[in-house]
Parts: sequence; C-alpha cells; structure tokens
Amino acid sequence: MIHAWRKGKSALAKSLLAAVLAAGSLLLPAGAGYADSVRTIRVALFADIGSKYKLTVPAVTLSSGQAWSLTAEDAGTVLVTVPSGTKVRASLDGYRVKVLETPSWQTAADAAKKLQSTSDKPLLFMNSKGGGNVYQLYTGTYASESAAKNAADRVAKAGLNLPADQSPVVKGGKHLTAGSYATQLEADTARASIAAAGVDAWTAVVPSEGGGSRYEVWVAEAVNDSDLAAARLVLGQVMPQLSLTTAPKGLMIRTDAGLDFNSETQTMHYAVSGDAKFKAAGSSTGIQLAERSKRSYRGSLELGGSNGSLSVINELPLEQYLYSVVGGEVSASWPAEALKAQAVAARSYALAQGLRFDIANVVDTTLSQVYSGIGTEAPSVTSAVDATSGEVLKSGESLVEAVFSSNSGGKTADPSEVWNSGGNVFASVDSSEDSSAAASAKKWYYVQLPGGLDGYVREDNVKLTGDKTAAGLDILTATTKDVNVRPLPVIDNSVSPVGKLNPGENAVVLSKVSESGSYSWIKGPYTSSDLLKSLQGKTSTTLPSTIVTLQVTERGPSGRAVLVKANGNSLSLKYPDLYRSALGGLPSTLFDIVPSGSYTVLGADGKTGSVSGSQQTSVLTASGMVTKSGSGTVVMDGDSKARVVDATPGFLFIGWGNGHGLGMSQWGVKGMADQGYDYKAILQHYFQNVTIVKE
Repeated sequence: MIHAWRKGKSALAKSLLAAVLAAGSLLLPAGAGYADSVRTIRVALFADIGSKYKLTVPAVTLSSGQAWSLTAEDAGTVLVTVPSGTKVRASLDGYRVKVLETPSWQTAADAAKKLQSTSDKPLLFMNSKGGGNVYQLYTGTYASESAAKNAADRVAKAGLNLPADQSPVVKGGKHLTAGSYATQLEADTARASIAAAGVDAWTAVVPSEGGGSRYEVWVAEAVNDSDLAAARLVLGQVMPQLSLTTAPKGLMIRTDAGLDFNSETQTMHYAVSGDAKFKAAGSSTGIQLAERSKRSYRGSLELGGSNGSLSVINELPLEQYLYSVVGGEVSASWPAEALKAQAVAARSYALAQGLRFDIANVVDTTLSQVYSGIGTEAPSVTSAVDATSGEVLKSGESLVEAVFSSNSGGKTADPSEVWNSGGNVFASVDSSEDSSAAASAKKWYYVQLPGGLDGYVREDNVKLTGDKTAAGLDILTATTKDVNVRPLPVIDNSVSPVGKLNPGENAVVLSKVSESGSYSWIKGPYTSSDLLKSLQGKTSTTLPSTIVTLQVTERGPSGRAVLVKANGNSLSLKYPDLYRSALGGLPSTLFDIVPSGSYTVLGADGKTGSVSGSQQTSVLTASGMVTKSGSGTVVMDGDSKARVVDATPGFLFIGWGNGHGLGMSQWGVKGMADQGYDYKAILQHYFQNVTIVKE
C-alpha cells in the first residue's frame, strides 16, 4: 500500500504541483502537569522566557469600549479606573537608559525617531521640573545593569543630537518615597513642590495593607542599593525637610509623550515597579492591545516582568480561549463536525501543556495554537465549542496532547518521521481528504516563452490555440493584456514576474499544475549557497563547500524524508522534522528534490548519466546530430511531462502537506466532515487508541 501511494506521489512530482499555506501547530515535547483545574488558561502575548519564548515590546497601549481597571494582583485592589475609549500605556520600571532631557518636544522626538530602527527602543515622557515642562527620552528596559551599561554605550554612538552637557546614563527601578497621601490631587501637589526645586519626582499609586490604595511621591531612579543610598544622601542635603523611605511595589504614574513621534500627543503611562503584577481587568468588549495588531482580549491582561522585560499574560476561561483558537486555526464556515473535532483537539492540547512556558500555559502563536483574541470568534465556532464543552481525548487515564497540522498531504506522519520516537496514540494513517484544500483552486500552465524563459500562467488568463509543437506540446496565448508569467504557480506580488504575455504572443505548454495551496507546493529553485546558509548550525555533520547533488535517501512509513544526503554525505539533524527549517523553510518533509540545472538521460546501453545546463550536449534531429547548450533545453519524461533546464545549478522541492503532519490533519478533518463523518469518528481516525471523555 505504501509503495503504491509513493508511486502516485512521484507522478505528482513530475507534474510540478504547487505551494503552501501557513503551518499549523508546532510540535514540542509536552510540559509537566495540566493547566489550571478550574479551567482558566494563561496565554503569553509578550514575555521573555529565555530559550522557550521571547517576544518583547518596551510598552503596551491599552484601551476598551467600556470602562476598565488596573488592579493589584495580590490584593485585588483597584488602583486605577480607566474611562471607556481612553488610551493608556504601560511599561516595566526596570533597568533603562536615560538618553536626554530637553524643554523641546521636537528635539526629543527627532532623537527617538533615530532610535526606533535600533535594538534600543525609545520611550518619551513629559515631566514638570524646575518650574517648567521637560521631555525625558529613555531606552529599554534591559535584563541587567550590565546590559543597560552596554546600551548606554551604543546610544552614545548612535549619532543623536544630544545637549552638550548630557550623555546617556543608566537608570533603574529603585525609588524613595517622599510622602504618602490619601488622594492623587494631594500627591500631585506635593510632587509639584519637589519638582520646582529641580528634582525628578513622580506620583505613584500603591496598594495599602488590608485593602484600598494610597498615593505616594517617589524620587530617584536608582540602579542598585548603593545608588539608592547615595541618592538618599544627596536628596537629604538638597531637601532636608523630606522624610525618605524605600518605595514599595506600585504603579509609577507618568505622562507619555511618545505615542506619535511626528506630532505631540499625551496620555497616562503606568510603569510597573518592583516585582509586583497588576491586572488590566476588562468587560464583555475586552481590552484592546495596540501592539498586538490592535486585537481585543477577554479576561484580564496581567502586567509584570520577565527577565527584565515587560510581560503581558492574558488570563481567561479555557472555553472562551477556545472560541478564538478554533476560529483562528480553521475557517468558521467549515462543517459543524469539523469545528467540533478542532475544539476537542485544541482543548486537549491546551490542557496537556501545564506551565510549559513557566509563567504561562501557552503562547498565542503556532508555537502553541493560533490565538487572536475576540476577533476570530464566530457564532458557528462558539456553538461547536459549547457543544463539546469539557470534552478531551484520553489514552487510558492520560490526557492526549492532541497535536495537529494544516494539511498532511494525503497521509499523516508516523512519530518516527517527526521526533524519532513512537507511542500508541500517533500513527501514519490515510488522509486522502486533504485534497479538499485544492478543490476550488485554479490550475496553472507551466510554459516556455519564445525567448527561452519559463514560468507559470493561470488558466483563466490564457487559452489553448489548438496548435502543437513537433514534440506534441500544446501552444497557448493570452486572453488579456500583460498576463504575468510568474516564477511559481502562485500570485506573489513581492516577487517580480519572469515576463509578460499578451494576446497574439504564444508560449509552449510544458505541463499543467495545481495552484499553490496547503495540499501541494513547489519551493525554489534554491542555489547551493542558499541551502548552505539555511543549513548552517542545524546539522551535526560538516557541510561541504558546494552542494552538487542533493537526494532523499531514506523515507519513513508515510513517505516523509528522514535522511537527506548532500554530495553523498548525510545531513544529520537532531530529528527528521527539522529538515523543514534546515532546507530553506519547507512547508513539510513530504517532498521530492528535482535538480533544476540538470537532467538524467538513459543510454542505449541501459546506463544513466546526468547532463547539466552549463554543458554542451549532442541532440539527434531530423537534420542529423547537432550540438546544443543544455541551458534552456526542454526535456520530457516518459509521462510527457516537460521542463526547462536552467543554466544555474539549483534544486526544486516539490512537496505535499503543510506542517509536521503528526496527529490530526485539519483539511482532512474538513474533508471527512464534508463526507458525513461526525467529530468523534474523525478524531478516532486520526488518534489511535483514544476515548473522548467529558471532564
């Protein structure tokens, strides 16, 4: 059965089937334990979790269509109430670099613009000081004092127009309290009197013991305890009337002047000080996070710190999380049984993660599951999640980490083809319904233009003339003006077309292929240097200086590549699924490799030989034997499929499927649902020896 299936796939390879959609859930080893038993889930939107996950931003911009609040996580005390439609910003009060201070917003904004394209991201604040307003530009935050010092050196060399008496200096998140007050108005008044003496001062709101909150005036931005002690001494001399104590955890209230560096706008900014965590608690409309594509989120957004960076964790009920995940992973227009299958798989996967990401159960990318907040919810998805509420997959007493991918290309992967191990839940099974992904796709003609160039034109822009070449190949012409001839059978406006075809201009049809989709794809051609760059650091074997030959020499049960050799030597990877990233970012490991700059000929003696596009070759014609350059030569196989041989050596990857291919194939699920299977039958087809239980 496997042999017959591979034979079918080879035929597809010869006809050069086309590209791919975005990958599904990325496979990683399971974390210990399950997510919170009360069925809430923590999703990392921004965080620095070391090697596990890193996506950081210097500050976030929050808003909502309804009033919302910032609360102290430990005490649950409301510290700030934000009116509906009001934007506020939040950041971590940690190690940073104070770049400059100036009375001119434009001077500060110009410096900030230059820093935007660097690794030292700018934050711009306005503060009252010495009887007037000043603008203070910072960068950061940074993981350590030494990292901040290195940043200060970089910023000093960034070509900024700094005031003559200023240079970038490291600041920190240690402060002194100069007074405690019942209201913000009282604190603001006290802060203004301190600032009038030329001292930096800020109002802060902190939770009180036993509940409630109070306002304080903070001074100093010390990096460490010694720095804080020195600041206490200096401030005591400047303003001896102040009683200074070490500031507690709280929210420093600042005025943000950097929402737009092209025109001055101001909004409230809350800096999370100390190791405390604060929650932005929203309502039914959710809280919008501008820096995450303006998405809105249910539940709460926890603001804290991780490795010196601001962390934003969305905590919400698991079932509400699934409303978004299912709608983000598959189309809401799919059959109800397909949506139910996705809901059960996604729920099982989420609960199996434990605290995989230390401060969160999952992240919002394909590293876990696609999660985009309220925006991907839909009534059909909500119904499917609700209809399967609490249902999970189990193998015996163990929860199944129900991994899935977009499209398995006709046959799911065996565990040995992905991570070198087995198990009784996953196995390679037929997924012929994956072809449903290509059901409505256009066909493309692979053509050669009169000048010898080759590429692809979509079928609805051309027509066959009825004429043929001497070799029996069809001839076509354009039906509209300036038809793009593209390097691959996909509309990609970021890549220049090979050429144009107009009515009356003919091209030779070499083959007809499917449009790019998640079922089949073509990548390349990649040159030797392209591949060597991609392979760097990913293989345990020594790489050659040039790749002359590249072959799949071993395949697993589903036909996926488990060993690839370059110049006859193995490209050994930690596990087979890494070939996807190692070979230029391929959609799957179910592929064939075709050398674009050479072809193989069978001699009369039964021996084969390879002819490159750079070689001269002898061709027998009606006029006798002639010598031609291999470049631009059209070669045809036994199935009458033709291709053009390029002058430059390279490798085409012709493949099927999108993702690791293990477990559930989303397009296969859709195809099975179209055929009338219910979600339980679908899940038990893709996952072996499992039961579906409600917990």
